[in-house]
Amino acid sequence: MNGNVLKADAFIPALGWSWRGVKNISFAFGSNEYWLGLLAFGLPIAPGLRVLILCLGALVLAAECFNTAIERVVNHLSPGQHPLAKAAKDAGSAGVALTAGAAGVAWVFALWGLL
Repeated sequence: MNGNVLKADAFIPALGWSWRGVKNISFAFGSNEYWLGLLAFGLPIAPGLRVLILCLGALVLAAECFNTAIERVVNHLSPGQHPLAKAAKDAGSAGVALTAGAAGVAWVFALWGLL
């Protein structure tokens, strides 16, 4: 095996780095994701649909993390305007929009079933 495997003694520091990353991007998204997650637990919907909504919500947060990372790197490396910088930022935003759209569709099905 190579040395890239995460060892037990590196697991706790890795969790700390991940938590620091979450704190660093916390300004990038509002609290809507949290409230929607709580709402998914409170609604009388099928367990499978609840899991789908929660997983898609987690994917939206992951997409927000990637988008924030892309924007910060692009801003650092290309402080001026450049077509490739714009394309990179647009691609990151499109990733967020696609995952949010998928989560929105799941919410429409969940709420439709309550009517």
